[in-house]
Amino acid sequence: MEYHRTKDILHVMELLGHQDIKTTMIYTHLVHFENDEYHVKVSKNLEEDEQLLASGFEYVTDREGLKIYRKRK
Repeated sequence: MEYHRTKDILHVMELLGHQDIKTTMIYTHLVHFENDEYHVKVSKNLEEDEQLLASGFEYVTDREGLKIYRKRK
């Protein structure tokens, strides 16, 4: 799941404690993410930004002075 979130295979390799990238690649190919559904939230201020980031949401974009965040369901 970390690889799907970050797309950083070296980060995942280090996180899992693997010494060989081939081992990490085996694990990342075992997971299939067919569900691309998200929870979407909008923030209006810095405090809401902090709360959303702390609860696992990722920043997507700004629109009309609001910030849009998402988190995989």
